[in-house]
Amino acid sequence: QVQLVESGGGLVQAGGSLRLSCVASGNIFSIGAMGWYRQAPGNQRELVARITRGGMANSGSTDYANSVKGRFTISRDNAKNTVYLQMNNSKPEDTAVYYCNADIWRSDGTIGYLEYWGQGTQVTVSS
Repeated sequence: QVQLVESGGGLVQAGGSLRLSCVASGNIFSIGAMGWYRQAPGNQRELVARITRGGMANSGSTDYANSVKGRFTISRDNAKNTVYLQMNNSKPEDTAVYYCNADIWRSDGTIGYLEYWGQGTQVTVSS
């Protein structure tokens, strides 16, 4: 069994910062790309940021939604099976439930990467 558990959500004033964390645990052989998505009430779930695994010489390539470029930074610690989202200069429109996503190859004999989601963490930015 594999789990993704997010933490770090909460209430922040506009212009403030939050750091979200997501830890993957369970029967894990390898983790591929990891990312953060968000869903506001009445809206579809959308990509916020994504990061590839990287290798010995690099930390992985990143991709961001245009709305968060220059304000949010995604990073990961492969040794800890953890992905982070540093949210700076937050705006009220960033208010949403933020979900962690990861492509995980299980160590139970299952072949290939499967997609997993966390349960979500609420981020509220007040104006």
